Amino acid sequence: MAIKRRKKITAEFNMASMTDMIFLLLIFFMITSTIVIPNAIKVVLPQSAQQTSAKPITRVTIDANLNYYVAFGSQKEKSVSFDEIVPFLQECAHQDPEMYVALYADETIPYAEVVKILDIANQNNFKMILVTRPI
Repeated sequence: MAIKRRKKITAEFNMASMTDMIFLLLIFFMITSTIVIPNAIKVVLPQSAQQTSAKPITRVTIDANLNYYVAFGSQKEKSVSFDEIVPFLQECAHQDPEMYVALYADETIPYAEVVKILDIANQNNFKMILVTRPI
């Protein structure tokens, strides 16, 4: 007759799978947070029913006080005069020929200011996006 040994069962929780999931979530949020570009300048955008899905690379912002700001890629917006916009956009186009220019214009500014930026884009053959907020 054989003597049966009882194996002691331990109540342990394996954290390996939980750690893997946490790291995957961390990586996901780190990657998606670099894609989102917050607009630090307070601009009330006009409303539109249709939204575009293109990824703009260069941003031109006109606030309610007619101050101009430009940014390339994920850079922070910097204040510029109107005369400095064309050289900045040409430099950005030199770095990336397939760039889009996103225009963030406050809804209270005169339409002539928007047309000035659109003329710059048309003269230099830039692809232009007028950014709006959903209805």
